[in-house]
Amino acid sequence: MEKVHMTPEGFSSLENELKNLKFIERPAVVKAVSDARALGDLSENAEYHAAKDRQGFIEGRIQELESKLSRAEIIDITKLEGTSVKFGTTITILDGSSDKEITYKIVGIDEADIGKGLLSVGAPLARALMGKEVGDEIILETPSGKKEYEILKISYT
Repeated sequence: MEKVHMTPEGFSSLENELKNLKFIERPAVVKAVSDARALGDLSENAEYHAAKDRQGFIEGRIQELESKLSRAEIIDITKLEGTSVKFGTTITILDGSSDKEITYKIVGIDEADIGKGLLSVGAPLARALMGKEVGDEIILETPSGKKEYEILKISYT
């Protein structure tokens, strides 16, 4: 089975989501299905069908989370060392087209939130940065053309 890399924060977040789904959302949707079933004719019962759809989504998400958590490989970035970009590192890069400095932390796929500066390890930019060091330049092919970046800083915090 393929390991799923994540930070301790990402693991905790998925665990909390799983607990919420199992102990709050699942019982609520079971009650909603039961209440809708009590209304009678199920063939034209919109509440029943909506509750069943929600129940299916919740059960699928629970299975997905349990699978990911069971395959999780938690990377404690405080124990990493070196000078190159790795999973969990925080990097500051210079966007060559705008001369703007951008800071990202490379995290697991489920943790990514570009608005918060959390870049998925599976993103093309993250893949291009892996193994590079301060001062290295990266040229990334994008649908809108080539983008150039320079690594300014790498932090293991």
